[in-house]
Amino acid sequence: MRFYKTCLYCDKELIGRTDKKFCDPQCKSAYQYQQGKEHPERFYNKVDNQLKLNRKILKEYNKGGKVILRAELLKEQGFNPNFITHYWKNGKGDTYLFVYEYGFLKKRENNKEKYVLIKWQEYME
Repeated sequence: MRFYKTCLYCDKELIGRTDKKFCDPQCKSAYQYQQGKEHPERFYNKVDNQLKLNRKILKEYNKGGKVILRAELLKEQGFNPNFITHYWKNGKGDTYLFVYEYGFLKKRENNKEKYVLIKWQEYME
């Protein structure tokens, strides 16, 4: 029993297996790309993409282990502090929010919002 008689992308006649959907890998790739463009992004993908972007930004700005930056600088790059993976509370009661191994603490200095950036350490477990 044949499910598809023609390629789902280019409509060429299919030869070979009865459950074949595409005539070649290029048509399969083009079809999947087209489907991705036509259907809205899933919630999971949006969250995952934002987490990856947040991690990339935190990693880029935290080269020294501990850095203090203006919040607007990170937000201009696309950083969204609402997307985190976990948190850690230090002995002083400050709560650091983490995106994988890179963390940040919201702070106000001179009436400006800033972030203290840190990297996860073994003692934080």
